Amino acid sequence: MSTLQENTVPATSRATPPAARRRLHPTAIVYLALVALLVVGSVLVGLRGEVLLDQTGILNILTRATALGLVAIGQTMVILTGSLDLSVAYLVGLTSLIAAETMAGQDGMVLPGVLLALAVAAGVGLVNGLVITVLKAHAFIATLGVALILRGYLEDNYTGPAGDVPRAFQHLGYDRIGPIPVAALLMLAVAALCWWYLKRTRPGYHMYAVGGDIEVARLSGVRTRRTIVTAHVLCSVAAGLAGIYLASRLGSGAPYVGTEAGYDLESIAAVVLGGTLLAGGRGGIAGTIGGVLILATLDTIFDALEVNPFFKDVVRGVVLVTAVALYARRMAANRAHGRLS
Repeated sequence: MSTLQENTVPATSRATPPAARRRLHPTAIVYLALVALLVVGSVLVGLRGEVLLDQTGILNILTRATALGLVAIGQTMVILTGSLDLSVAYLVGLTSLIAAETMAGQDGMVLPGVLLALAVAAGVGLVNGLVITVLKAHAFIATLGVALILRGYLEDNYTGPAGDVPRAFQHLGYDRIGPIPVAALLMLAVAALCWWYLKRTRPGYHMYAVGGDIEVARLSGVRTRRTIVTAHVLCSVAAGLAGIYLASRLGSGAPYVGTEAGYDLESIAAVVLGGTLLAGGRGGIAGTIGGVLILATLDTIFDALEVNPFFKDVVRGVVLVTAVALYARRMAANRAHGRLS
């Protein structure tokens, strides 16, 4: 276990230079950036005579963050192992349809609809993991192939919304406590559970170890195939939860609800923005939630300022590239300090 912990938590030695010890943790930087964005956004929106952080504004931010947050939580798990999942956007649409069609407007079918949607999601994750570990396909190609299969199924069988979510289940999508949506609280509960899994359990340590160096992890006794497959199953289940949540908001299933929102690339962007390395081994859930909130806040500010869609994408791209560049500089500086110490 000690070997795995060394891979997951950077050790601070007495020889570490004071400048290195004073460096802020990437998660702290993410939340400082979020605070700065809220301040700047509040000023810009205020110049138009509106308020960003009133009850409506907070509700908009958290509503936007909920579905993306669920998908990004799962994406964090696979990226930490050095993998990724491009099938999540189509899986969100598929699970929304499975849940809505199974429920068929009946209160008594809510639980079967939820369980069936999650079971299908877990099955897709299992396929992703097995293709990567058994067939030795690269995660990009494997999950893109599964995404194309899901797209083909959706295009062949659906032309628009289908199914019917009972009114009682729609409370999940619309109920709130003050300005806080209940679904956002559930998303944070999922985030807390995944944080505990990654930081406090042996399988969680194994995910960091596999992402840090898969060969070292294997030689240390980690079942690397099982770890990668587990990460993909958990990622797909998280995407399934997002699909179920969106079905509760829409009142039905929608085949392209995930792709239209771009949850595949958006979730990866949120994870990277939150400080998790695409190569794996470093990062975590707390930073991802910060990245999700930054993206949701940007969208809310852009809508309030009536910014055109092209400029929105430009700004989001600049923010993402800047964040990755800053993390890369910090890592290079940390390696330099390590060589000097």
